[in-house]
Amino acid sequence: MRAHTTTQQPAIVLEHVSKWFNKRSTRSFKETFINWVKHQPVRAQQFQALKDVTFSIDEGESVAVMGLNGSGKSTTLKLVSGVMGPDEGRVLTRGRVAGLIEVGAGFHPDLTGRENVFLNAAILGMSEKETKERFDEIVAFSEIGEFIDQEVKHYSSGMFMRLAFSVAIHVELDVLLVDEVLAVGDAPFRAKCNAKLKEMAEQGITMMIVSHSAGQVKELCSRGIVIRKGAVIFDGPIDDALQVLEQN
Repeated sequence: MRAHTTTQQPAIVLEHVSKWFNKRSTRSFKETFINWVKHQPVRAQQFQALKDVTFSIDEGESVAVMGLNGSGKSTTLKLVSGVMGPDEGRVLTRGRVAGLIEVGAGFHPDLTGRENVFLNAAILGMSEKETKERFDEIVAFSEIGEFIDQEVKHYSSGMFMRLAFSVAIHVELDVLLVDEVLAVGDAPFRAKCNAKLKEMAEQGITMMIVSHSAGQVKELCSRGIVIRKGAVIFDGPIDDALQVLEQN
Protein backbone atom coordinates (compact mmCIF):
# COMPACT_ATOMS: atom_id res chain seq x y z
CA MET A 1 0.00 0.00 0.00
CA ARG A 2 1.44 3.39 -1.00
CA ALA A 3 1.46 6.21 1.53
CA HIS A 4 0.08 9.44 0.08
CA THR A 5 2.42 12.38 0.67
CA THR A 6 2.16 15.97 -0.59
CA THR A 7 2.76 19.52 0.51
CA GLN A 8 -0.89 20.53 -0.06
CA GLN A 9 -3.33 21.06 2.78
CA PRO A 10 -5.52 18.03 3.50
CA ALA A 11 -9.29 18.46 3.13
CA ILE A 12 -10.12 15.03 4.60
CA VAL A 13 -8.09 13.10 7.18
CA LEU A 14 -8.81 9.69 8.70
CA GLU A 15 -6.39 8.59 11.42
CA HIS A 16 -6.53 4.98 12.70
CA VAL A 17 -10.31 4.87 12.28
CA SER A 18 -12.27 1.80 13.39
CA LYS A 19 -16.03 1.28 13.47
CA TRP A 20 -18.14 -1.51 14.96
CA PHE A 21 -21.82 -2.33 14.59
CA ASN A 22 -23.92 -4.62 16.74
CA LYS A 23 -25.21 -7.70 14.96
CA ARG A 24 -27.99 -9.54 16.75
CA SER A 25 -27.62 -13.30 16.78
CA THR A 26 -31.37 -13.93 17.21
CA ARG A 27 -32.71 -14.49 13.72
CA SER A 28 -36.38 -15.37 14.07
CA PHE A 29 -39.50 -14.10 15.80
CA LYS A 30 -39.81 -17.48 17.53
CA GLU A 31 -36.34 -17.20 19.09
CA THR A 32 -37.02 -13.61 20.12
CA PHE A 33 -40.32 -14.64 21.77
CA ILE A 34 -38.70 -17.55 23.64
CA ASN A 35 -35.93 -15.27 24.89
CA TRP A 36 -38.55 -12.77 26.06
CA VAL A 37 -40.58 -15.45 27.88
CA LYS A 38 -37.44 -16.80 29.58
CA HIS A 39 -36.27 -13.26 30.39
CA GLN A 40 -33.09 -13.95 28.50
CA PRO A 41 -31.37 -10.98 26.87
CA VAL A 42 -31.04 -10.97 23.11
CA ARG A 43 -27.43 -11.77 22.36
CA ALA A 44 -25.55 -9.28 20.23
CA GLN A 45 -22.33 -9.77 18.36
CA GLN A 46 -20.11 -7.00 17.15
CA PHE A 47 -19.12 -6.69 13.52
CA GLN A 48 -16.08 -4.57 12.71
CA ALA A 49 -16.92 -2.55 9.60
CA LEU A 50 -13.64 -0.58 9.51
CA LYS A 51 -10.24 -1.63 10.85
CA ASP A 52 -7.57 0.99 11.57
CA VAL A 53 -8.20 3.00 8.40
CA THR A 54 -5.75 5.84 7.74
CA PHE A 55 -5.56 8.11 4.70
CA SER A 56 -5.83 11.77 3.73
CA ILE A 57 -7.25 13.57 0.70
CA ASP A 58 -5.81 16.93 -0.26
CA GLU A 59 -7.73 20.05 -1.19
CA GLY A 60 -8.73 19.86 -4.85
CA GLU A 61 -8.18 16.09 -5.16
CA SER A 62 -10.79 13.75 -6.63
CA VAL A 63 -10.43 10.30 -5.08
CA ALA A 64 -12.39 7.10 -5.67
CA VAL A 65 -13.05 4.79 -2.71
CA MET A 66 -13.69 1.31 -4.04
CA GLY A 67 -14.44 -2.17 -2.78
CA LEU A 68 -16.89 -5.03 -3.02
CA ASN A 69 -20.28 -4.82 -1.31
CA GLY A 70 -19.79 -4.91 2.46
CA SER A 71 -16.17 -3.80 2.27
CA GLY A 72 -16.74 -0.67 4.37
CA LYS A 73 -16.51 2.03 1.69
CA SER A 74 -19.97 3.50 2.36
CA THR A 75 -19.32 3.45 6.11
CA THR A 76 -16.16 5.43 5.42
CA LEU A 77 -18.13 8.01 3.46
CA LYS A 78 -20.72 8.33 6.23
CA LEU A 79 -17.99 8.94 8.79
CA VAL A 80 -16.51 11.69 6.63
CA SER A 81 -19.95 13.26 6.17
CA GLY A 82 -20.55 13.30 9.92
CA VAL A 83 -23.63 11.05 9.73
CA MET A 84 -21.90 8.79 12.26
CA GLY A 85 -18.75 8.95 14.37
CA PRO A 86 -15.80 6.57 14.64
CA ASP A 87 -15.41 4.21 17.61
CA GLU A 88 -11.65 4.62 17.45
CA GLY A 89 -9.43 7.17 15.77
CA ARG A 90 -10.55 10.49 14.36
CA VAL A 91 -12.01 11.98 11.18
CA LEU A 92 -11.21 15.58 10.21
CA THR A 93 -12.58 17.71 7.36
CA ARG A 94 -11.78 21.21 6.19
CA GLY A 95 -14.47 23.59 4.89
CA ARG A 96 -18.11 23.01 4.02
CA VAL A 97 -18.96 19.39 3.21
CA ALA A 98 -21.96 18.33 1.13
CA GLY A 99 -22.82 14.69 0.70
CA LEU A 100 -24.91 12.68 -1.74
CA ILE A 101 -24.85 9.66 0.56
CA GLU A 102 -28.30 8.19 -0.04
CA VAL A 103 -30.94 9.02 -2.61
CA GLY A 104 -33.52 11.29 -0.98
CA ALA A 105 -31.61 11.65 2.30
CA GLY A 106 -32.64 14.89 3.98
CA PHE A 107 -35.95 15.01 2.12
CA HIS A 108 -39.29 14.88 3.94
CA PRO A 109 -41.82 12.73 2.06
CA ASP A 110 -44.83 14.86 2.98
CA LEU A 111 -43.27 18.09 1.72
CA THR A 112 -43.23 19.22 -1.89
CA GLY A 113 -40.12 19.31 -4.02
CA ARG A 114 -40.03 23.10 -3.63
CA GLU A 115 -40.22 22.86 0.17
CA ASN A 116 -37.59 20.13 0.22
CA VAL A 117 -35.18 22.23 -1.83
CA PHE A 118 -35.23 24.83 0.95
CA LEU A 119 -35.08 22.18 3.67
CA ASN A 120 -32.18 20.26 2.13
CA ALA A 121 -30.30 23.43 1.23
CA ALA A 122 -30.61 24.59 4.85
CA ILE A 123 -29.25 21.23 6.07
CA LEU A 124 -26.28 21.73 3.73
CA GLY A 125 -25.65 25.19 5.18
CA MET A 126 -27.28 27.50 2.64
CA SER A 127 -29.20 30.55 3.81
CA GLU A 128 -32.78 31.12 2.66
CA LYS A 129 -31.54 34.10 0.61
CA GLU A 130 -28.91 31.96 -1.15
CA THR A 131 -31.48 29.26 -1.89
CA LYS A 132 -33.95 31.76 -3.34
CA GLU A 133 -31.23 33.19 -5.58
CA ARG A 134 -30.31 29.73 -6.90
CA PHE A 135 -33.75 28.11 -6.85
CA ASP A 136 -34.43 28.47 -10.57
CA GLU A 137 -30.99 27.04 -11.42
CA ILE A 138 -31.55 24.10 -9.06
CA VAL A 139 -34.92 23.24 -10.61
CA ALA A 140 -33.66 23.74 -14.17
CA PHE A 141 -30.72 21.36 -13.63
CA SER A 142 -32.96 18.73 -12.02
CA GLU A 143 -35.32 18.74 -15.02
CA ILE A 144 -38.34 18.05 -12.80
CA GLY A 145 -39.91 21.51 -12.99
CA GLU A 146 -43.45 20.25 -13.64
CA PHE A 147 -43.30 18.14 -10.46
CA ILE A 148 -41.63 20.66 -8.15
CA ASP A 149 -44.85 21.41 -6.26
CA GLN A 150 -45.78 17.74 -5.84
CA GLU A 151 -45.11 15.87 -2.58
CA VAL A 152 -41.84 13.99 -2.92
CA LYS A 153 -43.33 10.76 -1.58
CA HIS A 154 -44.74 10.43 -5.09
CA TYR A 155 -41.30 10.86 -6.71
CA SER A 156 -39.41 8.01 -8.30
CA SER A 157 -35.88 7.26 -7.08
CA GLY A 158 -34.59 8.93 -10.24
CA MET A 159 -36.49 12.14 -9.47
CA PHE A 160 -35.15 12.07 -5.91
CA MET A 161 -31.62 11.76 -7.25
CA ARG A 162 -32.03 14.58 -9.75
CA LEU A 163 -33.28 17.02 -7.13
CA ALA A 164 -30.83 15.93 -4.40
CA PHE A 165 -27.86 16.16 -6.77
CA SER A 166 -28.99 19.53 -8.08
CA VAL A 167 -29.31 21.00 -4.58
CA ALA A 168 -25.90 19.67 -3.52
CA ILE A 169 -23.99 21.03 -6.51
CA HIS A 170 -25.50 24.49 -6.09
CA VAL A 171 -24.25 24.80 -2.51
CA GLU A 172 -21.08 26.82 -1.91
CA LEU A 173 -19.02 23.80 -0.86
CA ASP A 174 -15.42 22.75 -0.40
CA VAL A 175 -15.85 18.97 -0.28
CA LEU A 176 -18.38 16.83 -2.18
CA LEU A 177 -19.08 13.23 -1.17
CA VAL A 178 -20.86 10.97 -3.66
CA ASP A 179 -22.02 7.41 -2.93
CA GLU A 180 -23.29 5.53 -6.00
CA VAL A 181 -26.10 8.06 -6.35
CA LEU A 182 -25.34 8.60 -10.03
CA ALA A 183 -26.20 4.99 -10.77
CA VAL A 184 -29.82 6.14 -10.63
CA GLY A 185 -31.37 7.91 -13.60
CA ASP A 186 -31.20 7.75 -17.38
CA ALA A 187 -28.00 7.88 -19.40
CA PRO A 188 -28.34 11.51 -20.61
CA PHE A 189 -28.80 12.78 -17.05
CA ARG A 190 -25.89 10.67 -15.76
CA ALA A 191 -23.71 12.18 -18.48
CA LYS A 192 -24.89 15.64 -17.46
CA CYS A 193 -24.02 14.90 -13.80
CA ASN A 194 -20.57 13.58 -14.73
CA ALA A 195 -19.91 16.70 -16.79
CA LYS A 196 -20.87 18.84 -13.80
CA LEU A 197 -18.60 16.83 -11.49
CA LYS A 198 -15.69 17.29 -13.91
CA GLU A 199 -16.38 21.02 -13.94
CA MET A 200 -16.39 21.10 -10.12
CA ALA A 201 -13.13 19.15 -9.99
CA GLU A 202 -11.54 21.67 -12.37
CA GLN A 203 -12.74 24.44 -10.04
CA GLY A 204 -10.78 22.86 -7.18
CA ILE A 205 -13.62 21.18 -5.28
CA THR A 206 -12.38 18.19 -3.29
CA MET A 207 -14.33 15.05 -4.18
CA MET A 208 -14.56 11.62 -2.57
CA ILE A 209 -16.52 9.23 -4.76
CA VAL A 210 -17.78 5.72 -4.08
CA SER A 211 -18.64 4.04 -7.36
CA HIS A 212 -18.61 0.63 -9.04
CA SER A 213 -18.27 2.29 -12.45
CA ALA A 214 -14.69 1.99 -13.71
CA GLY A 215 -15.45 4.42 -16.51
CA GLN A 216 -16.76 7.07 -14.13
CA VAL A 217 -13.90 6.91 -11.64
CA LYS A 218 -11.25 6.93 -14.40
CA GLU A 219 -12.86 10.02 -15.86
CA LEU A 220 -13.16 11.87 -12.55
CA CYS A 221 -10.37 10.55 -10.32
CA SER A 222 -6.60 10.24 -10.57
CA ARG A 223 -6.30 8.26 -7.32
CA GLY A 224 -8.08 5.24 -5.92
CA ILE A 225 -8.35 3.76 -2.43
CA VAL A 226 -9.36 0.09 -2.29
CA ILE A 227 -10.97 -1.26 0.87
CA ARG A 228 -11.40 -4.97 1.59
CA LYS A 229 -13.10 -6.31 4.72
CA GLY A 230 -12.84 -2.93 6.41
CA ALA A 231 -9.14 -2.34 5.76
CA VAL A 232 -7.31 -0.26 3.16
CA ILE A 233 -5.35 -2.63 0.92
CA PHE A 234 -4.28 -0.13 -1.74
CA ASP A 235 -3.89 3.63 -2.15
CA GLY A 236 -2.45 4.88 -5.40
CA PRO A 237 -3.02 5.70 -9.09
CA ILE A 238 -6.56 5.01 -10.28
CA ASP A 239 -5.57 2.50 -13.00
CA ASP A 240 -3.59 0.45 -10.48
CA ALA A 241 -6.44 0.68 -7.97
CA LEU A 242 -8.89 -0.71 -10.54
CA GLN A 243 -6.54 -3.63 -11.20
CA VAL A 244 -6.31 -4.37 -7.47
CA LEU A 245 -10.10 -4.23 -7.22
CA GLU A 246 -10.46 -6.77 -10.05
CA GLN A 247 -8.03 -9.13 -8.33
CA ASN A 248 -9.84 -9.00 -4.99
